[in-house]
Amino acid sequence: MRQFIRHPLDVPIEIRCVPDGSYVLECTQDVSFGGLAFLSDTAIEPGGIIKLRIPYFKPAFEVTAAQVTWCKEIGSKYAVGVEFLDSAEAFRVRMIEQVCHIESYRREVEEREGRHLTDEEAAAEWISLYASSFPNP
Repeated sequence: MRQFIRHPLDVPIEIRCVPDGSYVLECTQDVSFGGLAFLSDTAIEPGGIIKLRIPYFKPAFEVTAAQVTWCKEIGSKYAVGVEFLDSAEAFRVRMIEQVCHIESYRREVEEREGRHLTDEEAAAEWISLYASSFPNP
């Protein structure tokens, strides 16, 4: 059984390797209270420290330090797992995870049912339907 629910895959994430300093746009696979996994075009050495930014939010959500814990080749890409080094950032990521699920829900309802929900309406519906099953860290 999964300890954490899957994060919507349609939310982009920017990864910056600390020594190099440039951001690279990637796609998340999973987000949990303690870390996240994403797909990368390049391998990232375990033990390395990276910065993360989710530009979807205004202002962009940023994690100043995450440590790469594993990197696995999957076809032509690499799945990379990182652990948050700051518990306050880990809590903020948990809130971001919920916002991403709500936005994904809003889009799904619009596509499936043709209903246009405001952010507040989508949040209220998502909370009533799914918040009780959203795992506690």
